[in-house]
Amino acid sequence: MRAVVCKEFGPPESLVVEEVPEPDLAPGKVRIEVGAAGVNYPDVLIIENKYQFKPALPFTPGGEVAGVVKEVGEGVTGLAPGDRVLASTGWGGFAEEVVAEARGTFAIPDSMDFQTAAAFLMTYGTSHYALKDRGELQPGENLLVLGAAGGVGLAAVELGHVMGARVIAAASSAEKLAVCREHGADEAIDYTEEDLKQRTKELTGGAGADVVYDPVGGDYAEAALRATAWKGRFLVIGFVAGIPKVPLNLALLKGCQIIGVFWGAFVGRENERHQANVRELLEWYDQGKLKPRVSATYPFDKVADALRDLSERRVKGKVVLVP
Repeated sequence: MRAVVCKEFGPPESLVVEEVPEPDLAPGKVRIEVGAAGVNYPDVLIIENKYQFKPALPFTPGGEVAGVVKEVGEGVTGLAPGDRVLASTGWGGFAEEVVAEARGTFAIPDSMDFQTAAAFLMTYGTSHYALKDRGELQPGENLLVLGAAGGVGLAAVELGHVMGARVIAAASSAEKLAVCREHGADEAIDYTEEDLKQRTKELTGGAGADVVYDPVGGDYAEAALRATAWKGRFLVIGFVAGIPKVPLNLALLKGCQIIGVFWGAFVGRENERHQANVRELLEWYDQGKLKPRVSATYPFDKVADALRDLSERRVKGKVVLVP
């Protein structure tokens, strides 16, 4: 089968596409013929040996896929050959076939195509866990989303809207903010042109944001923390702009919480709750409440372009690879 292979840690251009053996099917796992694979920021980090999980070389990146079950391993129930599914893989997804844990594989509704399904699990799963389980977002609260036009950011905008919050989207251009409004943002801040803290305060009547969703980090983190309300919740999602150093006295002065969000660890440690979350997300999709945005698709041979577009923040929503 054809697959994208990382033979040495490095930039996206170091990846190759070649024939590799089919992966073995173990008990508790399913073999999936891949229809599409989602491209996510962890894929950029993992090929540079900068991610929390470090597979041995050589390996195939790709943390989420959608496709058709070809075969099920011993002990697998609830899934059968021919089922249309999405799955979390960690790595291995940029291939024509992948073997995934059955407990991380979910049947998808008839209304969901493979490209949409491949763009769904990691972004919506992360944002749902962040807002529901970690941030305990309540209807009527003010939610500030940084990097709001990116994959997890746009998912957070949509989910905040579904959960009844007043969503303030912050992004780096008017074009990106227009996309955010299409997906449910009530207010918008261009933080390349406006003062993030001051504008957030203005939009919340001086109170600040009850929940801040930050997948960006860098210089924006402290400004967003200063814009957090009394007893607010600052959700640490990721560090696209770098790992920030923030003055912890701000947490004391605001009585706020700085909360880490590690969805991958949650999936492994609290899998039953994760499965319930995914079922809720798929129901919301089937009801038309969620509309994932796939801005581009790439063949395997263009994997470097897909990863570059993502890492250089040119993507609005998600991009996917197709075999």
